[in-house]
Amino acid sequence: MTVHTHILGFPRIGAARELKLALESHWRGEVSEAALEATGRQLRARHWALQRDAGLDYVTVGDFAFYDQVANHIQLLGCEPARFSFAPEQSPLSRYFTMARGADTHAAHAGCGHAHHAHAAGTAALEMTKWFDTNYHYLVPELSPQTRFSLACERLLAEVAEAQALGHQVKAALIGPLTFLWLGKEKTPGESSFDRLALLEQLLPVYGALLDRLKQQGVAWVQLDEPILGLDLPGAWRSAFESAYWQLNQVGINILLATYFSPLEENLSLTCRLPVAGLHVDGIRAPHELISVTDWLPAHKVLSVGIVDGRNIWRTDLDEALAVLQPLAAKRNGHLWLAPSCSLLHVPFSLAAETELDGDIQSWLAFATEKLSEIAVLKGALAGRPDDAALAASRLAIAGRRASPRVHRPQVAQRLQALTPTIDRRDSSFPQRQAMQRARLQLPDFPTTTIGSFPQTAAIRAARASFKRGELAVNDYEQQMRAEIAHAVSRQEALGLDVLVHGEAERNDMVEYFGEQLDGFIFTRHGWVQSYGSRCVKPPVIYGDVQRPTAMTVEWTVHAQSLTHKPVKGMLTGPVTILQWSFVRDDQPRATTALQLALAMRDEVQDLETAGIGIIQIDEPAIREGLPLRRGRWDAYLDWATRAFRIAASVVSDTTQIHTHMCYAEFNDILPQIAAMDADVITIETSRSDMELLKGFGQFQYPNEIGPGVYDIHSPRLPSTLDMVKLLQKASAVIPPANLWVNPDCGLKTRGWAETEAALKNMVAAAQQMRAAA
Repeated sequence: MTVHTHILGFPRIGAARELKLALESHWRGEVSEAALEATGRQLRARHWALQRDAGLDYVTVGDFAFYDQVANHIQLLGCEPARFSFAPEQSPLSRYFTMARGADTHAAHAGCGHAHHAHAAGTAALEMTKWFDTNYHYLVPELSPQTRFSLACERLLAEVAEAQALGHQVKAALIGPLTFLWLGKEKTPGESSFDRLALLEQLLPVYGALLDRLKQQGVAWVQLDEPILGLDLPGAWRSAFESAYWQLNQVGINILLATYFSPLEENLSLTCRLPVAGLHVDGIRAPHELISVTDWLPAHKVLSVGIVDGRNIWRTDLDEALAVLQPLAAKRNGHLWLAPSCSLLHVPFSLAAETELDGDIQSWLAFATEKLSEIAVLKGALAGRPDDAALAASRLAIAGRRASPRVHRPQVAQRLQALTPTIDRRDSSFPQRQAMQRARLQLPDFPTTTIGSFPQTAAIRAARASFKRGELAVNDYEQQMRAEIAHAVSRQEALGLDVLVHGEAERNDMVEYFGEQLDGFIFTRHGWVQSYGSRCVKPPVIYGDVQRPTAMTVEWTVHAQSLTHKPVKGMLTGPVTILQWSFVRDDQPRATTALQLALAMRDEVQDLETAGIGIIQIDEPAIREGLPLRRGRWDAYLDWATRAFRIAASVVSDTTQIHTHMCYAEFNDILPQIAAMDADVITIETSRSDMELLKGFGQFQYPNEIGPGVYDIHSPRLPSTLDMVKLLQKASAVIPPANLWVNPDCGLKTRGWAETEAALKNMVAAAQQMRAAA
């Protein structure tokens, strides 16, 4: 039996985030380009050695990036946007970072768990957006009729040579030409008819030349990633695949076409017929298609099966994987390649550093390095050389996880079974609630508020770090946080805001803070995953049934409310956002885990209301991120996602006002479902788009109250009162003024107090002008 093993990509950041540290040192001017390049070479060599030592047949070259793999391809294909006006003497690496970070080096800011670039005094950075349905962000290629491509492959060929010099068998990995164009954005000032697919004809010869250079350098296989084959593609894009790959196939190098993240569905037969030497499919996201792919794929072609989950951190059930693989191997006459489902970029580096993790739970996990070993064990077992010890350890861990009382809590299951059909409904319709809330809250027209967080100062961060290290006693820490809350409340009072917040001084992160207090979560020490560039996130792990042992936010919120006669919002993160920004258990549907989270947050909402809090905000910035890649599956997801929100929110009486916040997403195609969440007030990001997003809300006649963000908190620019009045006038043209709130577009934790107060002072003045003009 001929079984080969490989991976589609490996985490770049290093076991101890060496790449992050080197990048940030370079951007501060402390480390030269040459030193940064040396760090890159060391990391690549280490990661290739791990692949070789695990017994993989090929090491993957081309997956390394100093910022992002799509940005790599913008340079590789010679299509840097002309607006950057790069000078000939500027080094490729400095040009690359200018595209990623803008022409100036203002630090990038992040809020609401999202990443945003600084806008430089000179040239803004490339736009950044999510890579398919992952939490990784890529830099968006800018494409226009003037775009020209030319091959600049010195960096890639040098990396291939590095690997070859170390004795490795190389498989190069690239983004395929159609996916590259699909991921780009049309930038056509004054022209609206340009279709970026029109660039394919001039792009293909550049890809052909690149494949030829790789062939000349002795590379046997090139992996071309075309994940868009898992999307609902327009007809013109579908039909372009066959001619494009016929052209590339003429070069005479083995092409492994790779798809992942989604089933192929109507593209299955097309994909299997493409003139390539092999096909990689995602056996985790589309296990039901494996037999069809095996039937459709001609016998002479390689089938690579993504059998280990590249998106999650759970150990593979090796017996189950072998049961899937054995009939496929029989159909392929023993010729099969094994791999993770997608690049391992989306999981942490290694479990080796997790010395403090609970032993049982650690045995259930596999990070990137451990997944290499799993692939090797599966190869040995298929080839008749089973590693009995590894298989036995796998069985023991899988059985332990299935039976663990720490995973399964009967009281949680009983509570889910006892849910009534009306649990997600408020007592009265919105117009009735609105009248009762107005009578209770007595707010002016155009009420002012903020999204929730206030600046996380150095003093706050130092106190939290000391407390975590055990150097600051609980009472001292809590006293310091209460003082910070009092400070935030007094500053809001002085500014004249109408609805206050406690400022979230005690919170490290909007998901981690709640996960640390809920049953069913664990946290790693070093489970970092790249989000973009040097920014890494450490997602919580939901390993078991979720419940709330005790109140999480009530004491802090009640303290804030005791300091003012104005209403203070209770601040919570919604169930879908907690789900989206965690590694989620894979032994039950995500909808079930979301329901458990919803009930936990419902308990918190109820306790806040009982404590006298009249406004409660449940943030759901990630609700759109959870949309499946196929539109045909949107409705099912949105049904359970919006129901989870309503279950968390609808425990309150009609006089309690429920807010939600969403940011940095297109909502116009899911407005009926946003409305179905039935929040009394929704705050959204609209300042960057000059209120364009609100047009959809107006046309849809969004029924409830809405707070369109009137200034971009991620920009260092101080907005004037006039700027905000203009935005509010635009908003008033599409939303009834009586339903409008006035607020920034995101939380303020990343800003300083001076700029925060200056902006909010102008915002309050803008609201006062709107009231005077009404």
